[in-house]
Amino acid sequence: MVGRYQELTGANLVVFIDQIFPANMTFLEELLFDCESGRPLHVLLASPGGDGETAIRIVRSMQSRCTDLTILVPDMAKSAATILCLGADKILMGPGGDLGPVDPQMQIGGRALASAKEIVEAVDEAERRVTASPEAYPLFATLLSDVNMLMVEQARSALARSEALVREALESNRTRTASDVDRLAAALKAPLIDDPASHSAVISVDAACRYGLPAEAADPNGEEWQIVWSLWTRYFTLGCFPVGPVAIYEGARASHILSPGH
Repeated sequence: MVGRYQELTGANLVVFIDQIFPANMTFLEELLFDCESGRPLHVLLASPGGDGETAIRIVRSMQSRCTDLTILVPDMAKSAATILCLGADKILMGPGGDLGPVDPQMQIGGRALASAKEIVEAVDEAERRVTASPEAYPLFATLLSDVNMLMVEQARSALARSEALVREALESNRTRTASDVDRLAAALKAPLIDDPASHSAVISVDAACRYGLPAEAADPNGEEWQIVWSLWTRYFTLGCFPVGPVAIYEGARASHILSPGH
């Protein structure tokens, strides 16, 4: 199926379905290191997010391996995955595909993720309530038992970097001028960083277009998207995001299906 898609489009196709953290780089580099840089690169992406700094590294690596970069979003590409999309030349979104706020994710208890914004807000709210009612301290200490001070400081630092990460992702697209980056960064600040109250906020293809991103709606009846959707449903049944913890890295010459502990 990957080979058929490449024949139809003339592009290299790689699949990346996982949380975004530094260990991703080695698996992705195996898919990318010998890609023909004179061809377009299409990336089937599904991710709940993760580390924005790693997303910048990933999109820079992808852009260096192609003439132009298209991100295929059959389901969702949230947080750090949205940052990755900001560096693409085109974001092709399926009928159920969506992006999300640039809200860094922190790992808690293995692969479980928590929003940096929500961690900070929960700790601040607990502090306010305990200050008002000291007897409530044991309750909030139990509720926040998985959160330590270092994690809170890391969450605050990650949030402070959000605007810079958006700009760096936009700059990774070599076709953009400095004025293009300034315009897009200004347009994206409110909808991606300031306004969303929840990490699960949905940014549709129409909204992405309004913000100035190179987003397009896929033709669900076209042969190319039929292949993308068929691939996605196969990965879905293997237990990948958002069903379970399985991660997928696949291309024409390499394939990894990773489960916890492997």
